[in-house]
Amino acid sequence: MNRMNRCFHLCWIVCFCFIVSLSAQTEALPRSTNSATLVGVGGYNLMDTYLSPGAPERNYTGVGFSVLHERMQMTRLANQRISRQQLFRGELARTENAAATATDLAGFATYSLGYHYHFTSPLPDLQLLAGAMAQGWLGFIYNTRNGNNPASTKADADLRLSAMAFYTLRIKGYPIRLRYQGAIPFAGVCFSPHYNQSYYEIFDLGNHAGVVQFNSFHNKWAYQQLLTADFPVGALTLRVGFLGNYYRTDLNAIQSHVVSRSFVIGLAVETVKVASLFRKGTPAPSRSAYY
Repeated sequence: MNRMNRCFHLCWIVCFCFIVSLSAQTEALPRSTNSATLVGVGGYNLMDTYLSPGAPERNYTGVGFSVLHERMQMTRLANQRISRQQLFRGELARTENAAATATDLAGFATYSLGYHYHFTSPLPDLQLLAGAMAQGWLGFIYNTRNGNNPASTKADADLRLSAMAFYTLRIKGYPIRLRYQGAIPFAGVCFSPHYNQSYYEIFDLGNHAGVVQFNSFHNKWAYQQLLTADFPVGALTLRVGFLGNYYRTDLNAIQSHVVSRSFVIGLAVETVKVASLFRKGTPAPSRSAYY
C-alpha cells in the first residue's frame, strides 16, 4: 500500500511539473486583464411546479435587477492562445402570477470559469474563440402566498460549451468593440426535491434519496447569451449590452424554468501590472484577451 501511495504521489508531481513546463515554454508577453462591472434591469419569467402546481398559476412575470462582474486574461497555455474568463452574477427579481394574486421573490448567484482558444482569423478586426466553462448556480424562489412549501431552493453545477466572437466596428476612425458569447450546458448535477416532498423530510428526517440528479439534454435545457458593445471614453470604456438567460428543468416530476432578458451597462478597464510593462528598462507590449 505504501508503494502504491508513493507511485500515486510521484504521478501527481510529474503531471504538475509537466503543466508548469507547458506554461513557461515561451517568453510570453505581459498579459493585461480586462475587468468590467455591469448593472442590469429586465424582464423575468419564473415557473416552478413545486410552488405552483396549477396550470393557470404556473408562470410568474416581473422585473429583476442584476450585477455582473467579468474578468478576462490570456494564459501562458498554447503560446498565449488560451484565455481565462471569470463571470460572477447576482440577481434579484419580483414576479406575479397573471391574476396578480400571488408573488414570487427570487434571488440567484452564479459563478462561471471558462477557458477559450483564440483561433487565427481571416479578418484583422475579427476574433473567434471556442472553449468550455464550468458554472455553479445557487438561489431560491419564495412564494409569498404559500403556507406549505413556500420556497424552492436552486442548486446546480454543470459543464458548458462556449463560443465567442469579437469584431471592431470603426465609424470615422472611432472604434466600437462588439462581442457575442453563447454557452450551452451538456452535463452536470443539480438539486431537486421530489414532488410534494418537504425540505423537513430531506434535511431533518434524512429522506434525501434521489434529490441530487445528473442532468443533461434529456432533463435540462439552458442557454446563456451575452451581446456587448464597448465605447472608449478617455481612459475608461463604456460597455452596454444585452444579457439573456434561459434555464429549464424537468426533474422528479417537477418542472421549472427561469427566463430573463436584461439590458446591462457599466464600465470596463484594461490593466497591466507595472512590473510587467518593462523589460530591461524598455516598454513592452501587452497581450489582451479582449481587444
